[in-house]
Amino acid sequence: MAQDPILEIRNLRIEAQEHVLVDDVSLTLRRGEVLGLIGESGAGKSTIALAAMGYARAGCRITGGEIRIDATDLRRIGVTGRQGYRGVRIAYVAQSAAASFNPAMRLVDQICESPLRHRQMTKAEAQARAVALLGRLGLPDPQALARKYPHEVSGGQLQRAMAAMAVIGRPDILVFDEPTTALDVTTQLEVLALIKKIIAEEHSAALYISHDLAVVSQLADRIMVLRGGKMVELGTCAQILTAPRECYTAALVAERDHSQPMMRPLPADPGPPVLRVQKVEAAYGRTRVLQGVTLDLHRGETFAVVGESGSGKSTLAKVLTGLLPPVAGRVALDGRPLPEGYRSRSAEELRRIQLIHQLPDMSLNPRQSIGKIVGRPAALRLGLKGAGLRSRVEELLALVGLPAAFADRQPPQLSGGQKQRVAIARALAAEPDILICDEPTSALDQLIADDILRLLVRLQDELGLSYLFITHDLGIVRRIAHRTLVLLQGQTVAVGPTAEVFAEPMHPYTRNLLVSVPQMKPGWLEAVMAEKTVHK
Repeated sequence: MAQDPILEIRNLRIEAQEHVLVDDVSLTLRRGEVLGLIGESGAGKSTIALAAMGYARAGCRITGGEIRIDATDLRRIGVTGRQGYRGVRIAYVAQSAAASFNPAMRLVDQICESPLRHRQMTKAEAQARAVALLGRLGLPDPQALARKYPHEVSGGQLQRAMAAMAVIGRPDILVFDEPTTALDVTTQLEVLALIKKIIAEEHSAALYISHDLAVVSQLADRIMVLRGGKMVELGTCAQILTAPRECYTAALVAERDHSQPMMRPLPADPGPPVLRVQKVEAAYGRTRVLQGVTLDLHRGETFAVVGESGSGKSTLAKVLTGLLPPVAGRVALDGRPLPEGYRSRSAEELRRIQLIHQLPDMSLNPRQSIGKIVGRPAALRLGLKGAGLRSRVEELLALVGLPAAFADRQPPQLSGGQKQRVAIARALAAEPDILICDEPTSALDQLIADDILRLLVRLQDELGLSYLFITHDLGIVRRIAHRTLVLLQGQTVAVGPTAEVFAEPMHPYTRNLLVSVPQMKPGWLEAVMAEKTVHK
C-alpha cells in the first residue's frame, strides 16, 4: 500500500441553512485501502461521500476544510475542474439507483456516458466493456440487459448496473454509498465479493458507506464511526469490532439476539383472513413474474415474503394495491372480491390497504413539504384539515422518530433513513388495516431499524394491524414474522410458520438465503464464497 494518501479530507464543515451537517471531519485514504463510514441515519455519511467529489446537495454548502485528490484541492479548481475529476479519478455509486438513472435512456448509453465524455475510449470499446462488466456482476444475458431501459429491470439489477457505470472508467477512488441496500442477501454476497475483487485488481481506493456494520466489516481496512456530523471513533476494522472505545460504537457492534421473536403470538384460532390471495399470477407484457401465489393474511398477523431480486416480491405488492392487475387468480378483502385495479376500488378499500415503498427517493415528491406529504392521506381519507391536520402530522412524525419541525422541510433536505421514516408515517396517516411493507427498514441503520420494528410491533398490538412484510433481511423475518413465504422466480418454494420454514430440513434455496446473511466475522465473505464455489 502506498504511503501517500490518494484522498485527504481536512477539517471538513458542511452547513444547510442554520444547521451544521458535518463538523470538523478529517480522513485519509490510500491506494488499495477501503475506509468504511458507519453511523445512524443523519450522521453525515452520504454528505461526506458526496463532498469527497467536491459536491454538496441542493441547500447545502461546503463552508470549511480541504478536499485533496493527490495534491489538488477540489474546492479551489472550480466547477469545470471538478467535472474533469468525476468519473475519471473518482466515481460514485449512489444508494438509490432507481432515482439516479435517466428513465428515457437505455442502460448501456448511461453506463458508457462518462468514458465517452472524457474521451477515455471509443463507443465500441465502451459498450464492450459495459457488457463485460454487467456479466461480471452476475446479471443474466448482459448483452440484452444493456439494451433495456431502467424501468424494465429489477431494483437489484439496476443497482449492479450503477456499479458498472462507476467502474467503467477505471477511477482511482470509488465511493460506495449503500450500494447493496436494495439487494437480496444472495446477490449482495456476490456484489460484495466483486467489489472487493475490483478494488484489489484495479489497485484503487474506496470509501464504503453503510449502516450495516456486518457488511462494512467484510470490506473495510479501517472504519470511521459518525454521529450527528462528527467523528465518534476511527480505528482498524478488527479494533472497532473487538474493542470499541466509545459507548456509541459498542452499541452498534453489540450482537443482537435475533432468535427471540418481537411479535405477539397469534391466537390458536385467528379467525377468517382479512386478506386472501388465491393462485395469483402476474406479468409484465409477455413475461410471467408471479405464478400461482396463494396466501392468507389474518388480523394482527405479520406475513413475510422473502426471495432474491426479481423473484416477484414487489410485484405481489403491486397486485395487492391495485397498481398491477393480475392476469389470473383472485384477491379478497374480508371475504369480498377486491377489484383488480385501484381506479375501480372504493375510497374505503383504498384506505384499508396502504404501502410503504422501498425507495423513498422515488415515492416522495421532492417539491412538497413533509407536512403536505404526510398530511395528504389524512386529509383525503379522514377529512382532517387546518390545526387538526397539522396536529396529526406532528403525531405521525413523532411516531417514526422525527421532530415536528421536519414538517416544514422537503425530502432533499433529509437523509435516506429519514425519508424512509416519512414514507412510513405517510402510510400510517390513512389509519389502514393492512400495511404492505416493502423493505421499510432497508435504508435505516441498525439502531433506528430496531426502533422502527418495535414501533411497527407496538402499532400492531394497539391497532390490530396486519403486515405483509417484504424483505431480504432474514434476521428481521425471524424476529417479527408469524409466517413466511419464500419466492423463487415467481413460484412458491416454501410457506408456513416462520420457525418451520427455517428449520431443517429446508429447501436448498431457503438454506442458501440463510447462509448468505452477513456476519461480523473477519474472513466470513471469503469463506462463504469458497463454500459456494465448492458446491456449484
